Amino acid sequence: MDRHFDQLGAHFARKIYDSPKGAVRLAVLTRDLGEWLRTIQDGRSVLRVLDAGAGLGHMSEWLALKGHQLTVTDPSLEMLEHARARLAQHALAHPPSFIQASLQTLPASGEVFDLVICHAVLEWLADPAEALRCLRSLVNDGGAISLAFYNRDALIYKNLIKGQFRKIERNQLAGEGRRSLTPQQPLDPRYVANWVADAGLELKGETGIRVFHDYMHEPFKAQASLDEVIERELLYSTHPAYRHMGRYLHWWLVPRTN
Repeated sequence: MDRHFDQLGAHFARKIYDSPKGAVRLAVLTRDLGEWLRTIQDGRSVLRVLDAGAGLGHMSEWLALKGHQLTVTDPSLEMLEHARARLAQHALAHPPSFIQASLQTLPASGEVFDLVICHAVLEWLADPAEALRCLRSLVNDGGAISLAFYNRDALIYKNLIKGQFRKIERNQLAGEGRRSLTPQQPLDPRYVANWVADAGLELKGETGIRVFHDYMHEPFKAQASLDEVIERELLYSTHPAYRHMGRYLHWWLVPRTN
């Protein structure tokens, strides 16, 4: 079954968003979108954007401050209220709308968007292939999807480094316990690529998020400045030898035209 995050907003903020992990993730995502958005803007300064599974609203905030029109959704009312409070701090050119809803229910509205954001959502769903079909139905033919998902290959590699061979043999990779932030279904990129193709989408860009940070050992991690880590994460996130090592993969997807 799908997993939602009511009553875990503060836990998410402390463990992810307010940590170096969150800072690296935000730096890579915003760098990527700053480059990739130009390919769909076609001279337009304002895009209609859906943030599906917006969490605490960091990406919605970044896009709204760029002047885009945001529809912010999350199945968790707690998360949605955090996102609402975050965006309420700003005088925005286009007031965002907020909808408490799961990704799978959104196509029923019949709305389509220029850009759909779906970050760290698929790995928490019972049927991620269905979710990708839903995403395709939510984006217009000239638009794009920014998809970030938890990379099963990176999780296996992390366990190899730690010598947890039996855990890998038993396929015990899912997070355990209600407060675990390791997803219930880390995703194999090869499966995701097949689901992308089956949904009528095409991969046009790929980077890795946290391609080395999560593998660093103490005390090296503690000694490295966050600015230095982000600088090198941005550099190596696009390198063909290292981008597939990212704890998350960030894919730029567009509707297939043939």
